[in-house]
Amino acid sequence: MSGLTPYNRKNRDLKKDVANIFEEINSLVENFFDNAMPSILTNKIHVDIKENESEYIVEAELPGVDKDEIKVELNHNTLTISVERNEEIKEERENYIRQERNYGSMVRSFYLENIKDDKVKASYNDGILSIKLPKTTRGKLKRKKIDIN
Repeated sequence: MSGLTPYNRKNRDLKKDVANIFEEINSLVENFFDNAMPSILTNKIHVDIKENESEYIVEAELPGVDKDEIKVELNHNTLTISVERNEEIKEERENYIRQERNYGSMVRSFYLENIKDDKVKASYNDGILSIKLPKTTRGKLKRKKIDIN
């Protein structure tokens, strides 16, 4: 009978509580760093890239960003989207002073081939930057598998 452990409801509940506490802490930490912070603080630009026969369409989510803070460049088939914010809030009232500063930058780059540089157009509306990159009429790039010896 020495291999048997008596059933004790207190011990079982204690083990569950400890396990739940660690799960909750882990979930809290993951949510804090992944979902709870706005993009401008985590230096992430969330982007969707679509392709059809005539163009690439890049849509970047930039909520709360002013159009003047966005820079879009196309250099040697590399599209770069960058944002630099320099925000300062000063508020003074009776018995109350508040000053906040928010500085940050984000950059994303993508390599896209066969682009008509002079026909690229961008627009910004409701926090979404949309860039249309027309393709040249060159044939599609051929893929070739290279054997390794």
